[in-house]
Amino acid sequence: MFTSGQKRGVTDKIKRELRRRSAVEPVIGHLKSGHRMDRNHLKGRSGDAANALLAAIGFNFRLLIAWITLLCAFI
Repeated sequence: MFTSGQKRGVTDKIKRELRRRSAVEPVIGHLKSGHRMDRNHLKGRSGDAANALLAAIGFNFRLLIAWITLLCAFI
């Protein structure tokens, strides 16, 4: 387990992963808070991946519903 402020034993690969994580986590956090997905009840890495995927699906589904609503109002 590596934390952001860790100095020793951090390889280049770990640095890349930490930068990637710090870029992705705020986006997922905003998606989850905006779409009522506050807590991750799924276990492990596959659970984390599924939770992020579900947040993105919820975001896209809301955009689709808004687009359909505008289309119906136009017709």
